Parts: sequence; C-alpha cells; structure tokens
Amino acid sequence: MKHKSPLPLEIHDLTISYEDKPVLYGIDLKISDGVLVGIIGPNGAGKSTLIQAIMGMVKPLGGWVKIFGQKEKKAYLRVGYIPQKESVDWSFPVSVLDVVLMGRYGHAGWLRRISKKDRSIAYECLEKVNMHSFADRQIGKLSGGQQQRVFLARALAQESDLYLMDEPFAGVDAVTENATIELLRELKNKGKTLIVVHHDLSNAKEYFDEIILLNMRLIAHGPVKEVYTKELLQKTYGGRLTVFTEIADQSTKR
Repeated sequence: MKHKSPLPLEIHDLTISYEDKPVLYGIDLKISDGVLVGIIGPNGAGKSTLIQAIMGMVKPLGGWVKIFGQKEKKAYLRVGYIPQKESVDWSFPVSVLDVVLMGRYGHAGWLRRISKKDRSIAYECLEKVNMHSFADRQIGKLSGGQQQRVFLARALAQESDLYLMDEPFAGVDAVTENATIELLRELKNKGKTLIVVHHDLSNAKEYFDEIILLNMRLIAHGPVKEVYTKELLQKTYGGRLTVFTEIADQSTKR
C-alpha cells in the first residue's frame, strides 16, 4: 500500500488568547502541497496571530498545529517565515547579505558555520529578487520595498517546503509586488506550499489558489471560486465590507 505523505499544515481546534482576551477560536485547517493560499479578514481578525501560532511564537490555550505531521520544533527547519515589517528592528547593524545568510543557519549544523556553498546560495537568492548589488548595505538604509525583497531572499535561502508570509505586499511599490507574486508562483510550481496574509481584496482572486476567510473564527476556506463570494466576504467583514461588495460582484462575473 502506498504511504500517504503528511500534509504541510494541519491545525485542529486552535484557540489563542492574549491576557484573557480571546483572539482565535477553535480553528481547524488542512493545507495541501503546492498551493498558494491567502489569509484575508478585517483588522483584529487574528491573521498575524494565526501565522505566529503556526510558527510556535504564541502558545495556544487549546488545540494543536502539525507541520508535515510533526509537532516538534525540528519541523520548523522546513518552514520559511517572513514577518511584518513593523516587527523588525531595522537599526540592527547587519548587512543585506548577513540577513539572507540567516536563512542558511538551519543547514549549517549546530556550530552555524557558514560555508562557501551557503554564501553562493545567498547571492543566488539576492539575484532572484534583484538585490545582489546591495549585499553590503545596512538593512535599515533600504527602502520598504527593498527590505521586503531581502526578507524574501532570506526565506528563499532556507530552501523551505512551507512558506509563511505576513503581509509581504504591504507598503511596497507595484514593481516589488509584481516581482514578489511571480516568485511565489514559481515556488508553488515547484511543489512548495505558501500561506500569505493579505489585505487587498481587489487582487486576491487573481493572486491565490485558495483563500482562508478569518475573523477570530474560521469563516471559510477553499478554492477562490468557492470562497471569494459576496456572501462570505460580507460574513467576514460585516458592515465594513460595503466598499468591497462591487469587487466581489465583478470577480464572480469574470
């Protein structure tokens, strides 16, 4: 009998609270291989918290997360993570190349000795995001779009199987956004799984294969054609959706 590979991500009954204030309730999710998934919901819906919980950065009140069938921390070696830009200390005295090389630590052994191969891979990843000429630049001296490209290069350098990205398109220029989505599609076509927190409803339908609609609870999850509907978006955003109803109507007619 053929052995069935574990899913990249499986979440069961996940509940998170900050200082006795519930943030996520009873989340159940199963994410398959080789899909590009968007997490969409209003401010305060728990989107970033969900990503942090998957990464083990916040402790759940209940439930569990499995990455490729494992709950152990070693599973994170197969995960590439891009945090929100606001959570990064841009004054830290490291170069662009240093940041990308951090993505190689999981491959470098417990001594974390960076090899010539690691450096070669880091430069290749910088070239993919058109940032190789900035390798020696201090990370804080880059524009917002450039900084985001560097963190994307770091995630690429990890050579991960599952990528978690917290609003990678926020505050970047159109050129960076287009280059980023093309790179994400390239990774997906290689069988990687990508989960992206996203805030722009106008392009969500064309960017993602699947969508997770979240507002403290899981409203819906599935293929874009099934989930990106006026009714489900209204259920997710409530009265705050009025400005977006035409977007959903137009997208279903395409």
